[in-house]
Amino acid sequence: MSEEQPTQVAPGYMIQVEISYTDGAERLEFVIVDDDQADFQAGFLGEGTPLAQAILGALVGAQIPYFVGDARQVTILSAKPTERTPQEDAAARREELHRQAVEQADRISAMMFASSFSGKWGDYDPDAVEKQKDT
Repeated sequence: MSEEQPTQVAPGYMIQVEISYTDGAERLEFVIVDDDQADFQAGFLGEGTPLAQAILGALVGAQIPYFVGDARQVTILSAKPTERTPQEDAAARREELHRQAVEQADRISAMMFASSFSGKWGDYDPDAVEKQKDT
């Protein structure tokens, strides 16, 4: 009878972990993928993330010190190959979300400037900045 070797965490594997925090624990399940395919909300963790870096190469059952935020330890519950792959457009969706966030931050900055500028030197129209940018 041959004993099955413990499984190592590797990219392309479905991983289940339990992260222990100072005030409790949380179980997560994800597939480790290239960073450009990462979409954690859809269950795909980039291999360059601190969590992936902490567990890559470790064996199922390992308890690894993991001090990120109030986390203290990560326990690898299972690791198995999977056919599940991220959507092709994960990088494009991430880029679009980033673009939207930058636009919103620019609008907020313009409004904050307008509110401080108007009180001191008269009216300022942040929409005019947007119109000039578009031309």
